[in-house]
Amino acid sequence: MRAALGQRGQIAGLEAVVFGTLVFVFGTLLVANAWGVIDAKLAAASAAREAARSYVESSTSSEADGAAAAAARDAIEGHGRDWDRAELAMAGAAFARCARVIAEVSYQVPLIVVPLLGQHGTGFTVSAQHSEVVDPYRSGLDDEARCGG
Repeated sequence: MRAALGQRGQIAGLEAVVFGTLVFVFGTLLVANAWGVIDAKLAAASAAREAARSYVESSTSSEADGAAAAAARDAIEGHGRDWDRAELAMAGAAFARCARVIAEVSYQVPLIVVPLLGQHGTGFTVSAQHSEVVDPYRSGLDDEARCGG
């Protein structure tokens, strides 16, 4: 049996360990950021749904816009997101029986989020839409129900 002499071969493979660690760390960050985009899309869809729902369930047209914005804000913040990165746009007919209202929520997702270092880059914009129809038989509205179809 021959005794090991010297330290030949001790350093070989160290670069593979370092490279493998870097690939693991950056791969984990990539997957986490991809999940952040999916989570932001779910938050935007929830906010759009709640905004449209609150709009059509409001008593008056003057209160409808405020109720929609408050519901969207609550939904975004309920998902742990920052409302300052979100935008709400309401479209559709005026507040009347059978009117279709469309709520669209857009949310700006940062390019990369590194724990302890924060968010960097402009990233992606995710958006979601939801539409609702004002109930044709609800009380409190002056016009009469004239829904087509």
